[in-house]
Amino acid sequence: MIASADSKINNGSGGKPGNQVDDHDGERGDGQVDNRVADRGGSGVGNVVVLRPGREAGAVAATAEMALAAFGAHLDRCALAANTVTAYRRQAIAYRDWLIAHAAEHVDAFVDLVGAEAAVTAWRRHLLAAGASPATVNQALAAVTLLYEHGPALRLAVKRARIPKPGAPDALTRAQENAVRRAADRRGPRDSALIAVLLGAGARAEECQRLRIGDISITARSGTARLHGKGDEVRTVPLPVPARERLTAWLFARAELLAMRPTLADAVGDGMWAGQRGRLSVDGVTDVVRAVGKDAGLPGLRPHRLRHTYATRLREAGADHAQIQALLGHASIETTARYFRASATEVADLVDRALDY
Repeated sequence: MIASADSKINNGSGGKPGNQVDDHDGERGDGQVDNRVADRGGSGVGNVVVLRPGREAGAVAATAEMALAAFGAHLDRCALAANTVTAYRRQAIAYRDWLIAHAAEHVDAFVDLVGAEAAVTAWRRHLLAAGASPATVNQALAAVTLLYEHGPALRLAVKRARIPKPGAPDALTRAQENAVRRAADRRGPRDSALIAVLLGAGARAEECQRLRIGDISITARSGTARLHGKGDEVRTVPLPVPARERLTAWLFARAELLAMRPTLADAVGDGMWAGQRGRLSVDGVTDVVRAVGKDAGLPGLRPHRLRHTYATRLREAGADHAQIQALLGHASIETTARYFRASATEVADLVDRALDY
């Protein structure tokens, strides 16, 4: 827990604090434990911890560094996805840099809830004014909320940016999807199988990269892929015929390749995707998708657009919310609901059909 050396509790109850958590980092000369943090509860006003602000802006920088270190230690041991951890670190560092630049205005940023929420709210305004999207702002706020929770142990309640509900995610058209499949087939069995997994199993780039030989089960009539998702989430999804055929072809080609290159075989191990010097990385998966997209006339194609295409095809075939949620591994049904909002093209087609006179 982070606080000044001469912190005091303002509990409004004659010196008998309630709903507070002790931190036995040190004791004052009178035997009372220093550095207590009030739990947010009730109105949130009577439980504010009032600590004496530092006299110099340098104290804000030092305390921010301590909070960042505690936050980093938390991220090292938590079960968040690697991309989320990277994004949270980046956002927390950005907040620290902004706070140091505005330390004179927010000298109490790590003193109590009032000061902390004022600083984070000001940073929120700064991000929105700079043109950051609501999703980016909310990611930043989530990171900084954790920073305060695991640094000075303050539970913030800062209003999130409002995100307008979009239409359906940007899926490939049927013609574009077919062009991508053809381009992947021309590049060889590995890239053909990789694209087939993204389009036929709805895998995230990270899930695709983590695939091992034992995660794929293919028989004459069926097949499944075990995907290792965010955190500890594991789900098994069925593989359609095109994915099974291309994975089977790649497994044979992979065995021949690794038999000829024992050093590469040692580096790849039981990983599904072999690169030049070892297992294909997440960036390597993205590079394959971008290269296939360029060949298909879709420069800038990303793995997540193939996942959107998978979900959209399921919805078009009549799958319901719960089925798509399970297949995509969404924690919230609200995330899945995006695929059930009409796209601009669908709305235009509906109007044409309804008003065809």
